[in-house]
Amino acid sequence: MSYPGYPPAGGSYPPASGPYQQAPGGYPPQPGAYPPQGGYYPPQPGAYPPGAGYPPQAGGYPAAPGGGFPPQAGGYPAAQPGTYPNMPPAGQSGYEMHRVSRVINVLCSVQPGGGMPQGYPGVPAPGQQPMPMYPGALNPSMPGYGGGVPTGPTPPAAPAVNVRDSQLHQPHQALVCFSFKGYRGTIKDFPGADPLRDVEVLRKAMKGFGTDENAIIELLGTRSNKQRVPLKAAYKTTYGKDLVSDIKSEVKGDFEDLVLAMLKAPAHFDASELKEAISGAGTDEACLIEILSSRSNAEILEINKVYKAEYGKSLEDAISSDTSGHFRRLLVSLSQGNRDEKETVDISLAKQEAQKLHAAGENKVGTDESQFNAILCARSKPHLRQVFHEYQQMCGKDIEKSICSEMSGNVESGMVAVVKCIKNTAAYFAERLHKAMQGVGTKDRTLIRIMVSRSEVDMLDIRQEYLRQYGKSLYTAISGDTTGDYKKLLLKLCGGSD
Repeated sequence: MSYPGYPPAGGSYPPASGPYQQAPGGYPPQPGAYPPQGGYYPPQPGAYPPGAGYPPQAGGYPAAPGGGFPPQAGGYPAAQPGTYPNMPPAGQSGYEMHRVSRVINVLCSVQPGGGMPQGYPGVPAPGQQPMPMYPGALNPSMPGYGGGVPTGPTPPAAPAVNVRDSQLHQPHQALVCFSFKGYRGTIKDFPGADPLRDVEVLRKAMKGFGTDENAIIELLGTRSNKQRVPLKAAYKTTYGKDLVSDIKSEVKGDFEDLVLAMLKAPAHFDASELKEAISGAGTDEACLIEILSSRSNAEILEINKVYKAEYGKSLEDAISSDTSGHFRRLLVSLSQGNRDEKETVDISLAKQEAQKLHAAGENKVGTDESQFNAILCARSKPHLRQVFHEYQQMCGKDIEKSICSEMSGNVESGMVAVVKCIKNTAAYFAERLHKAMQGVGTKDRTLIRIMVSRSEVDMLDIRQEYLRQYGKSLYTAISGDTTGDYKKLLLKLCGGSD
């Protein structure tokens, strides 16, 4: 299939022989060309997402060729014959060596779904792509969206393995979670994309009589966010015109809103959605909760920075002036971007906090919402999942049902949404999409926001959850609820039918 605006040059663009290989005489990479190596195009100080290559791996080791770790100053010595790689030699920190070896033995003995992938937890097996992670996390169910994604085939996802410390006979009882899932988005970096050639395609599609919407759909629907955002600067540099203004003059309605959403960087898009949710006709409480409960700390901090710069007012002040009571406290807590993001779980603490929640709700005349707020907004998501499990075991009742029976109004819906997002983020978004499309009329703003923001995060998981919950594919649901060019571009983001 040819791509609009990229004329063949001694071959075709992209070349037909093999996936993503440069044909002789094709468009040659130039020094400083797009995409740059090891970073973004163009690199911006303080850009979102932060760092060179996204998502960053806080404290993590980059995978070296061959699957090993590159040598680190002061790191472990090279492996000796008969020992595990990257392990200290005998005699060094015997207690820790014993503990690590027990972890390895347990991991090797647990083989759900046909066995464990090769390699250490968090390190890709031979032939697999590195697993994308956001800062401080080993579980990629919630990475920040945009950029840094593999362009090769997606490795098969293996189930997460939970190793309880009770199996290691350690007194403090921690829960260690490792995940081997690969990239779960539907939009990836387009190999060899050149912003100058891309804007030529867009200009040609909008110039003259009529608009070639299919060319716009084909181009934007095959570029990742970090490849789409620079098109605005490249368009102005090349033609001296504003790309957003030209798009607004050429396309209208929901298709226009979707195209413009795809041209925004993640933090700018989220900030604009929060602004609209607060200052629009009435407050869209569900939008506020959706964004603030599903983004990482780093993403929320960046949203705060952008909101202040764009609108001259802090996000916290905007929330405080438009909401009230315990719902305001919930939103303000979430907007701090200060949730614990450790992956380890102290089971004894989880049991204590399950008891606190029971004492604050079911076991009390009235409800202490502050106790729910303190635990739901501060603790890590793996820890909270264990708290919910302990609550169910202790009370024989799901935490969501307890909240519904003890609270009401916005604070009830807000707390329930936080719990759902923490339990299963993909299922939460599948439900949000279903509600946006069911009944008379479509909540297009919600539909656009979720499809754009999750297309490079977990859209494959959302599709699976949608099919499981509603008995039909998300692709089919979108096809039946939308029309025209708007539908075509949404289906590009969906990525296929299940």
